[in-house]
Amino acid sequence: MRRLIDVRLNNISQLAGFTKKEDLRYLLREIAGIEYVHLLDLAPTQELLDAYKKHKGSWDEYAAGFLKLMGERKIESAIAPEILDHGCLLCSEEKPHHCHRRLVAEYLAERRPGLSIDHLK
Repeated sequence: MRRLIDVRLNNISQLAGFTKKEDLRYLLREIAGIEYVHLLDLAPTQELLDAYKKHKGSWDEYAAGFLKLMGERKIESAIAPEILDHGCLLCSEEKPHHCHRRLVAEYLAERRPGLSIDHLK
């Protein structure tokens, strides 16, 4: 991994702990020589996130809304291929099943031939 791609909407709150944007940037660079990039185009909107998390919306509705949002943002052309090369997506969910980083990865893999996905365990 050369680069950690932060796809979190909220990455500076106290809930982020040591993974706050600037702390994480520093630790990655100093300890492992890994670049940190925060890409808000790969994060949900606050409205979409609140509907799912705070108001207990369904995963299917959230996923459909986020897929639509990525299409509207045209992330497949907005994100340079070299940013993704040897990159690792970071969000706040432990597993990829109900996580928008999985949706980002699958969306981009469908639109960028040769892009592979490896879920870390």
